[in-house]
Amino acid sequence: MLENLNKEQKLAVTTTEGPLLVIAGAGSGKTKVLTTRIAYILEKKLANPSEILAITFTNKAAKEMKGRVQKLVPFGIHEMQISTFHSFGLKIIKENYAELGFEKNLTILDASDSKTLIKKILSDLNYDTNMYNPNTIKNRISSCKNELIDAKGFERFIASAMDEVVHKVFLSYEKKLKTNNSLDFDDLLILPIKLFENKKILERYQKMFKYILIDEYQDTNEAQYILIKKLSANNPNVCVVGDESQSIYAFRGSNYKNILNFEKDFKNAIQIVLEQNYRSTQNILTIANNVIKNNKQRKEKNLWTDQIDGDEVVLNQVQDEKTEADYIAKKIKELKNEGEDLNEVGILYRTNAQARPLQEAMLENHIAYKVVGSYQFYGRKEIKDLLAYLKLLYNQNDDVSFMRVINEPKRGIGNKTIETLSIQAEEKNCSLYNAISEGKTLAFKETIEGLKQISEDITLTELVDEILDKTGMRSELKKENSAMADIRLENLEEFKSITTSFEENYGIISLGEFLDEISLLVDVVEEGEDVPKVSLMTIHAAKGLEFDYVFLPGVEEGFMPHCNSFACEDDIEEERRLCYVAITRARKQLWLLYTKSRMVFGRTQYSIPSRFIKEMELEGEQIETVDHKVDLNFSKNIDKTLEYKIGEKVKSDKFGEGIIVDVGEKILTVAFKGKIQKFIKGHKSLKKL
Repeated sequence: MLENLNKEQKLAVTTTEGPLLVIAGAGSGKTKVLTTRIAYILEKKLANPSEILAITFTNKAAKEMKGRVQKLVPFGIHEMQISTFHSFGLKIIKENYAELGFEKNLTILDASDSKTLIKKILSDLNYDTNMYNPNTIKNRISSCKNELIDAKGFERFIASAMDEVVHKVFLSYEKKLKTNNSLDFDDLLILPIKLFENKKILERYQKMFKYILIDEYQDTNEAQYILIKKLSANNPNVCVVGDESQSIYAFRGSNYKNILNFEKDFKNAIQIVLEQNYRSTQNILTIANNVIKNNKQRKEKNLWTDQIDGDEVVLNQVQDEKTEADYIAKKIKELKNEGEDLNEVGILYRTNAQARPLQEAMLENHIAYKVVGSYQFYGRKEIKDLLAYLKLLYNQNDDVSFMRVINEPKRGIGNKTIETLSIQAEEKNCSLYNAISEGKTLAFKETIEGLKQISEDITLTELVDEILDKTGMRSELKKENSAMADIRLENLEEFKSITTSFEENYGIISLGEFLDEISLLVDVVEEGEDVPKVSLMTIHAAKGLEFDYVFLPGVEEGFMPHCNSFACEDDIEEERRLCYVAITRARKQLWLLYTKSRMVFGRTQYSIPSRFIKEMELEGEQIETVDHKVDLNFSKNIDKTLEYKIGEKVKSDKFGEGIIVDVGEKILTVAFKGKIQKFIKGHKSLKKL
């Protein structure tokens, strides 16, 4: 297990007792250290799998961590809590929902749902949404919640008319969430902290975990920091891994000072610095080191590699953004002609506005490309409509989902009908759905009730088909008979691939579990056809990725660093960290480009080379001037020869031991302690005892 680790990595893995800070430079193998550390703790029998808590920031990272641990120690993976902060928070909330005054069937509002709810509240309060932007108010509320300020607490910060509006909306927003039995994403971090005010609950979770490991600690915000502090108050075995030089999410509330202050927060903490880089050539690392050493707020480190120096980092001055894009396209064609994989080429830019000429150059030169993070599958209107139906089936108190689908597809239900229904709901102190008693809305309610009834005996995939048919979504799109309608129909059909994957991977037929899984997919990236493509993305989106060949256009004052950072030295340091992250995405070759002039917001202006170029200390010869479908073959997980009887004992990987209470044609119903779950018959995750 320890053979393939360098000296510092080995020390980070084997230093198991007491607080540990691992400063992991870019490409230094931090995931390898984290996963090997977990495996080492288990191998040495220092803890049971259920006594390990490992937290990271994205579902992708959590999945990768689980996979790597399982390869090292092929037991107990289902008992370990390896997840994102939000997933861990949801687990705590669902285990203590009654303590918070919620019902069991909670639903989670995504960012778009929250915005919709805030827009309705503004309308109810007679505020003009053109004057009071719902997005702005949503972001203000989110920032407050992540600083642990609730609507009541916000009152002491009111200093303007706008603040008064935010306060009124905030109060109504909190009330609506409670009435709807819903949470937003911020609640998944805030409510566990509220629960931990109860000493008994806090002690229960403190005793639960012997070892706590936190990935990307430099990206933690105030709420995440408090959550970890409370959880680890009586536990010295806290290991945090990160790199303050890669902290680039201040705009989301992350605080790199959390990692700088770790040794103050945890007495007798040991610090280990990982400086050996396994990704980039020395030439790339040298300019990265040269740039970041200009930041004052940082831990001392110097990245190095035993790889050869590699190709020179090249700085190109070009005429304008069109010349810049054409130059990049030309170089990419040369790489392709040399047999290089286009999947290993990344074009990283500071702002989305820079993408247009780059995309045009890719098209003109017949270079396959993808814009990462620009438009995700779950953000499509038809998919959000379908999800809203599923959420409403699960939780009839969810007014946000109700409002999304009550007239989708069109049912002739006008604003006046909705207003009347809202008044009735207020009078009865119930949800909009439960207030329905007559008229066109009653026909809608009967459709939902019919779907609820049949949902008990069918799979999730079959339920999706029933929703598409019985709500009229499918027939409406077929009737439209347009290319866009055909694309929407294909997307809805593709959604069934997701439900099928969920059921056959996990064996569970549970709408609640499925909605939890979907709600937590905040970092989903679409996969297109299986063709090698150049990746275009912002530098923020590139965090955690790497490419053999990287192009950085727009290394100019105003872009890198961004003009919004000029007034504050802390913001300039954040921009310098962003530059450092961009440089260290490259393995073999890096091109830096800046223009003589650039069109910005419709006006041509002269460009000034970025101050970071001087800091890179490039040599003269380095400067150049120029005028996949989802695989649904999961049958390996199903044993169709197995027979079951009511009363038989079974064991689930996820839920433990249970008893079969019903046997259907395709579905098994199993009673576990405290809950009933449905399973695909013969699934390997459910074993007969």
